[in-house]
Amino acid sequence: MSGNRQLTRAILALGSNLGERRGTLSAAVGDLVDRPEVRLVDVSPVVSTKAVGGPPGQPDFLNMVIAVDTSLDPYELLAHCQSVELAHHRVREVRWGARTLDVDIITYGDEQSQDPVLTLPHPRAQERAFVLYPWALMDPNAVLAGRSVAELAAEAADMPGLEHAELEPSESDGPQA
Repeated sequence: MSGNRQLTRAILALGSNLGERRGTLSAAVGDLVDRPEVRLVDVSPVVSTKAVGGPPGQPDFLNMVIAVDTSLDPYELLAHCQSVELAHHRVREVRWGARTLDVDIITYGDEQSQDPVLTLPHPRAQERAFVLYPWALMDPNAVLAGRSVAELAAEAADMPGLEHAELEPSESDGPQA
């Protein structure tokens, strides 16, 4: 039982490039914090990015980052994130393929782990603007691997293709709620 554990700040990255992306992200945030062990602290703006890696020709992603305080241990949090992905019809057929929802644990407090099941901090986060930029907008003082998240975002190869998605009047993949 994780009820008596201290709270740990975790940064979670969410992305979607299939289905009603904005609605999926919004519902996923609610699902992630719909447990007493996970408390929402902050939410980044949504950004639109080209798919990085994976098969060519994928639809663009909507990405965002949230900060949570949790009493779950890192593996319990991972299982919870994966259950939310499944609830949103996540299918894992092709590595880095198109998906309705992707939830990654970027950091879990100051924990460092080289476990292939859960590497912390996330092994590729420091080179991905689609994680770093919304995180920097949410928390301008955030640091990853000893460096400013904003500086890392500015240097990331995918930064030029990133756009704010908040101001889009509508999306091509479905009506707004």
